[in-house]
Formats: sequence, structure tokens, C-alpha cells
Amino acid sequence: MKKIEMKNPVVEMDGDEMTRVIWKWIKDILILPYVDLKTEYYDLGLKNRDITDDRVTVESAEATKKYGVAVKCATITPNAQRVEEYGLKEMWKSPNGTIRAILDGTVFRTPILVKGIDPYIPTWTKPITIARHAYGDIYKNTEARVKKGSKAELVITDEDGVETRKLIHDFTDTDGIVQGVHNTDKSIASFARSCFSFALERGETLWFAAKDTISKTYDHRFKDIFAEIFENEYKEKFAEAGIEYFYTLIDDVVARVIRSEGGFIWACKNYDGDVMSDMLATAYGSLGLMTSVLVSPSGAYEYEAAHGTVTRHYYQYLEGKKESTNPIATIFAWTGALRKRGELDGTPELCDFADKLERASVKTMEDGIMDKNLSLLSKLENKKIVYSEEFLHEIKERLDRMM
Repeated sequence: MKKIEMKNPVVEMDGDEMTRVIWKWIKDILILPYVDLKTEYYDLGLKNRDITDDRVTVESAEATKKYGVAVKCATITPNAQRVEEYGLKEMWKSPNGTIRAILDGTVFRTPILVKGIDPYIPTWTKPITIARHAYGDIYKNTEARVKKGSKAELVITDEDGVETRKLIHDFTDTDGIVQGVHNTDKSIASFARSCFSFALERGETLWFAAKDTISKTYDHRFKDIFAEIFENEYKEKFAEAGIEYFYTLIDDVVARVIRSEGGFIWACKNYDGDVMSDMLATAYGSLGLMTSVLVSPSGAYEYEAAHGTVTRHYYQYLEGKKESTNPIATIFAWTGALRKRGELDGTPELCDFADKLERASVKTMEDGIMDKNLSLLSKLENKKIVYSEEFLHEIKERLDRMM
């Protein structure tokens, strides 16, 4: 079979541990036999980030802005133990955080539905996509311990040097803690536009929630910016597409989500999105069945798996033992990137290949062939637990039949 040609490359960001191993297997078994793959390669493995003083992460994000599409393997965000284990120069920042900041992107996470792996909420018959604002709040915070007798104030100094002071708390009779967080109108507006554009692309209703009744300035600013942009730029487009946008309080939307059938996009502030995406992944099945794409308001896309580097299985692999790791989310990162590349370049055969690879992956699981962890979730009978490479070859068999 003649390989499918690509007009432009995708930015390829390699990663760490077991996902790095599976990354190569996916390319060798499921992509390279069918696609004349073009990539702009960046090694975001922890050792190379340390060698390059993390410049490689910045370079990969800049390349994503240039080429418009990237696919990223899971990477390690080092803690003190990892610094010692890898002999690092310093405790490097999260690559995802660095890339998000450069792309000014919003993270969209969507569960992959598979027959036999039923959501814990019986009414969820369609996927719910979480849109997470990937900037600010506690992830860019400043915090401190406070001694008894201290007074904490919020001090704002304008460009003319004029100070405005607001009392946070007077710690008269006890020690305590204090935290300062921020966001920017520019980032919130980018978040809003990414959410509205993604909703139009998917043809799905958009919900947004915060707590403006309590946070009357901070959260209310989110609400106002979303409302202004929707009214001025997207209201007519949503009406034409037959979809809706509405705002409600975060506690109200949680109640609505539980009672819903799914099939919509739920926009969340940074912390809410961090927590709720993991909740949804577990409720639908597993982080290993969760897609993730970072969307920039400029139109750049970066696809990745929602899970981590699967450290425990990597140590088994290093010992020469076979391991059973779920590759599905990483496969869907590749298919998402290839499909988007095909859409942007006008190469429908690349989009068709991505669709078939996804269907082959789901068909394999619905045939009862899966890794050990998925087998514990699946209600199918006569399940066959396979090792990682076996899993990929089983998918390839079904893909060959579709091709």
C-alpha cells in the first residue's frame, strides 16, 4: 500500500519513562507502515531538558506556534526525589505549564467511550468535555506563613506610584497563612475565545461556571469577559449552529452535570478544571481513556494523553519484565494531531487514517482485548489481557482490515 503523504510536519515532543517506550512502538507499529510521517522532533525527556537548561521545551512550543499542530508524549515534572534520581541541575518546571503559557492555550479533555466500560453516572451516554483555563490562579500564586500579631494587606501600586490598600486579615490572636493569586483580562479573553471556537468546531453547547456571588471582583471578571465576547463575536454564530452558551454558578453546574446526558463542553477556571477533569476521567472509566488537546486562540493545537509517564511499569520494563500498559490515550494524541494536520492541509486521506486508527483501537477493546487495568473496569465477558506490544499488534490487525 502506498503511504499517505503529509504536506506539513507535526511537532513531535518525545517524553519520559514507559510512555516514551510506547510512543516509539505506536509509531513503528501503527503509523509508519501507513503514513509518510513528517515531524519536527523535540526530545522533552527529563535528561535532555536538563542538558538544554529546558530550552528544548520553549523551542518545541515556539515550533508549535509556527507549524500549528503538535503531539506530545507524557513527561516528568521533577520533585526533589527526581532531582536526585536523575542528577538534575535544578527542579525544572512542568513542561505542560511552560507550553501552555507560551501558547496562551486552553486545555480540552474528552473521555473516549467504549462499550463494556460504563460511566459511573448511568445518564452519561455522551462524552463531557472539560475546558480548563491553563493560566493563573493558585498555579501562579504567592503565599506565606503569617505570625500572630501580623496584618496582611493587598497592595496595588499603579503606574504613577499611587498605592491602594485592602485589608486581607488581621492576625491578632493566631498564626495563619495568606495567598495571593492573579489573572489577566488578556488571558481570560483568550480562554473565552478558545472555548467559543472549540464549541463551534464541535457543534456542542458550552457551559461556564465560577463563583461570582462570593468572588464579586475576581470571578465576576471572568463572567463579564465571557459575556462581552459572546455577545459581540459569537452569539449569531452559535444561533446559526444551533448550540447555546450559558453561565451559572459552579455548585449549580456540578448538580446539572450529574443529572445530564453529556454531550457538551464545560469551561472551568484553572483549579476547577484540574480537579473536575480527573473526576470526569474516573467517572467515565480511566485517565487512560481521556484525550487532551491544548488549543491556542491563534489556532495552534497540541495533543497529548491526559495521564502521566507510568513509572511503575517502566521499572518493570527496565528489569526485562513484560508489562501491560494502556496505550489508547497516547494513540488518540497521535490521531488527533494527524487529523488536525489533515484538516489544515486539505489532505482528507490523513483524516480518514486517523479515524480508522481510532475505530480500530476502540474495536479491539470492545472485542475484549485490553490491558490489565482496563480489564478490571470492563463488564465484557471472555476478556483477554495482553501486554503492551501485543495490544498494539491486535489494533494493527483490525486497522489492516479497515485499510
